[in-house]
Amino acid sequence: MISVLILTLDEEINISDCIASLPWRSDVHVLDSGSSDQTEPLARALDAKFVVRPFTNYAEQRNAGLALPFAHDWILMIDADERVTPALAAEIETRIKTAEADLGMLRVRRKDMFMGRWLRRSSGYPTWFPRLMRRGMVTVEREINEVYRCSGRTDELREHLVHYPFNKGMDWWYERHSRYATAEAEKLLGEERNARLRLGQLIARDPGARRAALKRVAYRLPGRPFLTFLYLYVLRLGFLDGAPGYHYATMRMAYEVMIDSKSAFSRQQDQSQAHLTAPPPRS
Repeated sequence: MISVLILTLDEEINISDCIASLPWRSDVHVLDSGSSDQTEPLARALDAKFVVRPFTNYAEQRNAGLALPFAHDWILMIDADERVTPALAAEIETRIKTAEADLGMLRVRRKDMFMGRWLRRSSGYPTWFPRLMRRGMVTVEREINEVYRCSGRTDELREHLVHYPFNKGMDWWYERHSRYATAEAEKLLGEERNARLRLGQLIARDPGARRAALKRVAYRLPGRPFLTFLYLYVLRLGFLDGAPGYHYATMRMAYEVMIDSKSAFSRQQDQSQAHLTAPPPRS
C-alpha cells in the first residue's frame, strides 16, 4: 500500500531504528549519497533496497529518489533521523484508503527532540514538512530548504513524526548547519534580497509559501540573528522548554549569524574581485 524513501549519508546510528519504526517494509528504498560507514549493510539486513547516487543538491537528490521504481502509488519520504509513530502510521493508512483522486501530497509536523525533551516552543513548532506524496504528482525545487510543487491538492496530517536531529552529536549538527549556512548565503546573495516581496504570501494557506515569504521579510531586518533568538525564546515561549530551549534558541541564533557572516564575506570578496578586474581609469 505504501512505499518508503529514506535519504542517507553515514546514518549507521539512525537507519535501523528508522526502518524498524515503519509498519510498511515490503518496499523500502534507501537513496544513499556515498556512505563510508555501516549504513548499507544495516539497511540491507532489514530488506531495504539500497541505491547510491552522488549528492548534488537536496532538490535533485529528492527528485531522483521520487523517480525510483516504487511498488505502490503512495510514497512516504522520511529522513533517517525521523521515526514513524504507531498513531501516525494508523492515520496515514486511513487517509490513503479514503484519498480523493486529486489529493497529491500530505504534510506532517515533527516533534524535535533535544536533551531528552520535545522542543515544543523553542523549535518554532509547528513547522509542516511534505512527507507523503502520490507518485508522479510532486517535484522538488530549491537546493536547500526545498520547495515542493504538487500538481494536485495538498492537505495536512494531525499526528507527528518524531525527529532526533542530535543523534549524531552536537559537532555534527554544527558542521551540517555550517554547510546549510553556506548554501543559504549563496541564495541570499543571488535571490533572497532581490526577490520580489508579496505581502499576501505571509497569510497564504500553503505553509511553504508562508515560510518563504517570512524568510524574505527576515532577510531585510537588521539584527536578524538576535531577533531570531528573541522570537524563539521569548515570543514563542521557548523559555518554558527549560535549558534545552535556551540552548537550542542560541544555536539557531548562531546559525543565522553564520548565514549573515558568510554572505557578507562573499559580498566583500566579489567587490574586491570586481575592483581588481576593473579597467584602469582613463587619464
